Amino acid sequence: MNASVRNPVFFPSFFLTPLILGLTAFIAANQSRKRSALLFAASAAIYVVGAFLVTAMINVPVNEALVLVGVPTHNQVASETWQAYSTRWQFWNTLRTLVSGLSLLLTGLAIYSLNEEVT
Repeated sequence: MNASVRNPVFFPSFFLTPLILGLTAFIAANQSRKRSALLFAASAAIYVVGAFLVTAMINVPVNEALVLVGVPTHNQVASETWQAYSTRWQFWNTLRTLVSGLSLLLTGLAIYSLNEEVT
């Protein structure tokens, strides 16, 4: 899992997202677009805590631990290994997905509110 995401598309989309959102919040604040700035900043913060940190602190270590187990040769062992792994991983992956969706929603509201704040 960890190796499959190490590619030129993943890096900017995962690592640069909170930086771009933060920069956009800063620019919006400097242009007196307070509501948009707040929404962009909230989107960045939610993404960092609920997607970035969860990935770094939970999903990546769980993936690395699974690699150390190796490929089981017996179906029963494979099933038990997968159950032990997938339950925890899927919970946190679902949380990351929901948080990323919320971050996207806040970003959309921030963009929408840019038009409302023009005077």
